[in-house]
Formats: sequence, C-alpha cells, structure tokens
Amino acid sequence: MFGSLLSVTSSDLRVRFAPSPTGMFHVGNARSVLFNWVLARQSGGTMVLRIEDTDAARNRPEWVQGILDAMEWLGIGPSEYEGPLFQSDYAPQHREAIDRLLAAGRAYYCDCTRDQVIARTGSEHKGYDGFCRDRAQSAGEGRALRFRTPDDGSTVIVDLVRGKPTFDNKLIEDFVIARGDGSPVFLLANVVDDMVMGITHVIRAEEHLPNAPKQQLLWEALGAEPPVWVHAPILVNEKRQKLSKRRDRVALEDFRAEGYLAEAMRNYLMLLGWAPSGDREILPWDDIVAEFRLEDVNPSPAFFDVKKLRAFNGDYIRALSVEAFVEACQPWLSAEATPWRAEAYDAKAFAAVAELAQTRIAVLSEIVPMVDFLFLDEPVTDEAAWAKSMKADAPALLAAVAEAYETCGWQAEVLKSTLEAIGAERGLKLGKAQAPVRVAVTGRTVGLPLFESIEILGRERTLARLRAALDRLS
Repeated sequence: MFGSLLSVTSSDLRVRFAPSPTGMFHVGNARSVLFNWVLARQSGGTMVLRIEDTDAARNRPEWVQGILDAMEWLGIGPSEYEGPLFQSDYAPQHREAIDRLLAAGRAYYCDCTRDQVIARTGSEHKGYDGFCRDRAQSAGEGRALRFRTPDDGSTVIVDLVRGKPTFDNKLIEDFVIARGDGSPVFLLANVVDDMVMGITHVIRAEEHLPNAPKQQLLWEALGAEPPVWVHAPILVNEKRQKLSKRRDRVALEDFRAEGYLAEAMRNYLMLLGWAPSGDREILPWDDIVAEFRLEDVNPSPAFFDVKKLRAFNGDYIRALSVEAFVEACQPWLSAEATPWRAEAYDAKAFAAVAELAQTRIAVLSEIVPMVDFLFLDEPVTDEAAWAKSMKADAPALLAAVAEAYETCGWQAEVLKSTLEAIGAERGLKLGKAQAPVRVAVTGRTVGLPLFESIEILGRERTLARLRAALDRLS
C-alpha cells in the first residue's frame, strides 16, 4: 500500500499545516498557517490540515477543537482546507516505511543508552557514534531504530527563503526514527505523512531547519522526490529572543479574548517576514493574497511587536462602520463579567456614544471601562483621579454646577457653555473646571467627551452623581 501511494503524482500544489494538539494556538502557528493558506489560494492548490496527535501523553481533544476554532477565526473555515486528517490514522504507512528502510539496510536497531555513548565518546556534546551499525540486532525491548546516514557527501536543502543550505552528511548522526515500542518519532512520521498526502511544499518555521536534511535523506531513502522547502523566519520578542509561551504573550486565543480583530491580526502576521510593495502595511486581504511571494520572505528573525499590533488593531477598529463597531463590541458588552447588571445595559445609549468610543480604543475589551458609567448605578471611582481632581474649590464648583444643571437645556453644547461660565467666574479654564465634574459623573479623568456623555446619561442620574460627590466631600 505504501509503495503505491509513493507513485501518486499531481501537478497541483499541495501544502499542509500540521500542528500538535498540545496547547494554546501559538501566533507562530498562526503565521505558518496563513503563509500556507495564501500560497494555496494563489495557485488554486490545496492546503491539508493534519493534526499530529501521536504524542498521546500531551494531546487533548479540546486542543484539537482549539486549532479548528483559531483557524476559523482567522478566516480559514472548513471549506478552505482538506481534513482535518490525523497522524495516528497513518500508523500502517509508518510501519511499512520502517520495514522498507530495514529491508534496504538504511536502518538498524540500537540498544545504546545515552550514558554509554558519553562514555565511549568522552563528551556530552557529541552525537551518536554509530556503535550498533553493524551489530545486526533485531527488534526488542529497549532497542530504538536508527537511520543510517551517508558517510560522505552533503545534503543540499533547496529553500525558497534561505537559498541552498548545505549539510555535511558526516556531521549528521544516525538519528532515531522509531522508539523501542515500534512507534515512529516525529522525523519519520512527518515524512511519511507528507508522502502519503502528496505534499509538494513544506512551509514551516525556521526552528525546523535542522530537521530538513534528516527528513530529506528519509524522502530519498524511501524513493521519493523531496518537497520544496520553505523555512520562514522565527518570531522574536523585543529582546530578540525566540518567542516563548512561558515568557511572552503568544496565544492567539488571548489576543482574541482581549478584543483584537481577526482582520488586523491576519494582516499583521503576514508582515512578519514579508512586506508588500511601497510603504504600505495596512492593506486589503485580497491585495496581500495577490502580492505575497515566498521568494520575497526575509530570512532574518521577525519581531512580534505587540505595541505595533495594537496600533494596527486600533486602525482596523476605526475603519469599521459604526454599525459594525457596535456589533463587534457586543460580546464584551453582554458578557457575564461586565460590571453592570444585564438588565441595566441600554443598547440605545451605547449606540449614541459608539462613534465617540470607536476613535478612543485600540482593543474591543477597552469598551467596557469606556462606557460603564452609563450602565452602572454608581460610577466606579478611580481614587487617584478623585484625589487629583477634588481640590479645595471642588465642593463650591460642583454645587454651582448641580444648581445650574437642574434647569438648563440638556444638550451637550448648553451643558458645556454652562460649566464654562461657572468656571470662568472662579478663574478656571474649562479643562480645570470640568475635571471634578468628570470624576463625579464618570469616576475617571479620561474617557468619552464629557458633555456628550452627560447628555446621554440624563439629567436625573447626572444630578444624583454630582450630589453624591458633594456628600462625600462634605
């Protein structure tokens, strides 16, 4: 069966995204799947989703669903890929590959322990020394299967991003391809799966480059033409360290929960190693698909700049129609964790301030503290803001404002001019005069335009908050 599958050929491009279901969806994985997807879309080819689930101790079903959900959020729904296929379903093909390599003399069993290798080589840093190459051992408990690498020559990896990295075969140790229980390790299973699935281009992160010569040797030993290799640059933090889930923000789910838009994330990730023509960075997805070329990807490490991503997201939020912005905010406005009672939420009030809020947030979760004063019985007061704004002259000013606001017209401009006049009587410019009013009404020194906010909050609730502030000051 394996031999017949090796003969399958196709002129169509076939790429694959092959994550392991062992944790949250890393932004590096997101960049990899986007590169694969774009290439498939450009060529009319196929992207295969393969779940590499053979690590039973770490795999969990919810992580598989997490992969599917993350891809769909990015815009890669089920109709955009073939699968999901599961590596564990290809155990017969893995076994057949092992048998072929054994029969051809390209693999052998080894019972050496790491301590024994160190004792023979005298170094913890040297690789396996080939001790079992000619011992002709059979399969057995504690015996791993090693691939016999060539003693001379070199392996050239033709990489669309990195040119032709060349590896001396004598420096490639006889690496393990199957464990003592007969199960294949990543190197072999990955190659066999790609062969069986007809993969023509392998697009993955640079961290896999050291595996490429070993895997290419396996392709050749199994009588198949290696794929086109593409090793995209690794993602690094501001210290130029490789992104780490233990140290850096890397989970796509966390960015989604914070209120990053999929369109902004997708656009930004595509720029990690590649740049469109001109000085553009934010551009329509169709333009990205049309312009992207693997040959133009820069091999240097790419800085995953969260501040820049945040700025991107703010631009995308501001580009939404007001109606789309209102809809995008709903998951945060209707979440169980909102500080207001569910029945206190007023859709009309939010719609009235939406356009003002849209220009002032960079991620959607920021909408909650921006508008909570509208839906809470009492505002959440920032104590530092209170201390800064409620100076000695604050009680008299608040009392005057409360008295004037009892009878003045209830339009933003009238409210503004009324407060401006009260401040002028006390030698205060509008900025100084409105500070205690803002804190009394909204609880904070920054937020939406004050007078539009007061107009929407209404006379009764505004006066109640001004009087509550006076009571506290007294």
